[in-house]
Amino acid sequence: MSVDVVVVGGGGVGSATAWQLARRGRSVVLLEQFASGHTKGASHGASRIFRLSYPDRVHIDLAREARDLWRELEATTGTDLLTITGGVDHGNSPLLDALADGLAAAGVSRYWLTPNEAADRWPGIRFDTRALFHPDSGRLHADRSVAALQSAASAAGALIRHETPVTSIEVLGEDAVLVHTDSGTHRARRVVAAVNGWAAKLVGKLAPLPPLRITQEQPAHFAAARPGDTWPSFGHVIGGEYGGIYGLATPGEGIKVGFHGVGPEVDPDHRDYAPEPVQLAALREYARTWLPGVDPDAFTSISCTYTTTPDANFVLDRAGPVVVATGFSGHGFKFLPALGRVLADLALDADRPDPRFAFVR
Repeated sequence: MSVDVVVVGGGGVGSATAWQLARRGRSVVLLEQFASGHTKGASHGASRIFRLSYPDRVHIDLAREARDLWRELEATTGTDLLTITGGVDHGNSPLLDALADGLAAAGVSRYWLTPNEAADRWPGIRFDTRALFHPDSGRLHADRSVAALQSAASAAGALIRHETPVTSIEVLGEDAVLVHTDSGTHRARRVVAAVNGWAAKLVGKLAPLPPLRITQEQPAHFAAARPGDTWPSFGHVIGGEYGGIYGLATPGEGIKVGFHGVGPEVDPDHRDYAPEPVQLAALREYARTWLPGVDPDAFTSISCTYTTTPDANFVLDRAGPVVVATGFSGHGFKFLPALGRVLADLALDADRPDPRFAFVR
């Protein structure tokens, strides 16, 4: 089969890229190694945080673009994906001042709350410092989002094939590449490898990737102790061994709470999906101390992967005909449709995005 672009990886980023390419009238085939709805990567589950709260304009503008595209995708597919709940960050850290300054410079609504004001608004969370509230934050339904992206891509003409592992990518020239699978070979002008934790295995010899650290993260859904409480998406800088906490309500599942990027390193093809006992105990103790609105003894563990770069910025770059997307460092999901636009641009010879997303920075 010959197409304009082959997208490898049917998680959130690959699905968004296929949508962005197909809606421009390009012939696209999307190849995913696992079955639809699998839980082996970083795009599954019922909830992800959406926020504009970044200290720099690049990420804020990318999130704004993504928000508009999420709403467009909702209208296109008739699916509810993005729910605005407001978001709050707290903790004794200069990071909060940097977030506030970044939001102010970008004209994004935000304001400070005292600990008592924050606790009155969200009694399920304990505050001992001032809190930064950003009302435009919320949550995305992850599984529905990926399904909607693939549905929109398919409706625009993309061919989507699950359970089709790519065995290798063969570069023939600047504008020609062969993508090999066990069931056949696809010839294309460009290939977009949106495989995140599998990037080093698939394209490590084709592109100068930065070091990638792949970890098995283990948040948990805790049962709400008081069903009437309202919950924002939240972040808490705690310092020490675990650094930071994130959380949000996940309707039907509980209150999702997790440490950020401190799980054990793993091979994505050889994971046990089991929570590391010491970290699980620490997470439960955090819930007991800081989240009076949950039951720390009633929980369900979750398993997902982070693929983290040394500076926690994404890799969105091209080497010859090979476009690479990886290193989403636990904060990429909110940006999906905008990342798809960036990668589609790269596949169609547009200028590279911000230098922080290059292979070498």
